[in-house]
Amino acid sequence: MAVHYVIDAADVPEGGRVIVQAAGKEIGVYRIDGQYYALLNYCPHQGAPLCVGHVTGTNLPSQVYEYIYGHDGEIVRCPWHGWEFDIKTGLSLFDEKVRAKRYEVRVEDGKIGIVI
Repeated sequence: MAVHYVIDAADVPEGGRVIVQAAGKEIGVYRIDGQYYALLNYCPHQGAPLCVGHVTGTNLPSQVYEYIYGHDGEIVRCPWHGWEFDIKTGLSLFDEKVRAKRYEVRVEDGKIGIVI
C-alpha cells in the first residue's frame, strides 16, 4: 500500500470536507474535531457520489417518546436515497454489513496522505 499526498491539511476546514483524487479514485477527506478521515466518494447502494451528501448527526437509542440527537457532524447522508454512514468508520447506520469504503489518513509535514 502506498501513501498518496493529496492536499494541505490546512485546506480542509474543521467540520468540512474536500473531495480529492488519489490513485484514480475520488475520495472525500473530512476533518472532525481536528482528526482527518477519508471515504471513497461512492455509495455502496447505487453508486451515488456519497461525499457530496449532507453532513449531519443522528438520533441515538433512547426511551419511547424520547429523542436524543448525537454524533453531530459525523454522519454523511447519501444525496440520492438518504442512506447514512458514519464518517469515522464507514459503517452504515442501518445495517452493519453495509459500509462505505474508508481509507487510512496520515498527516506529515502539514500534508494529508491517503493510504491506498
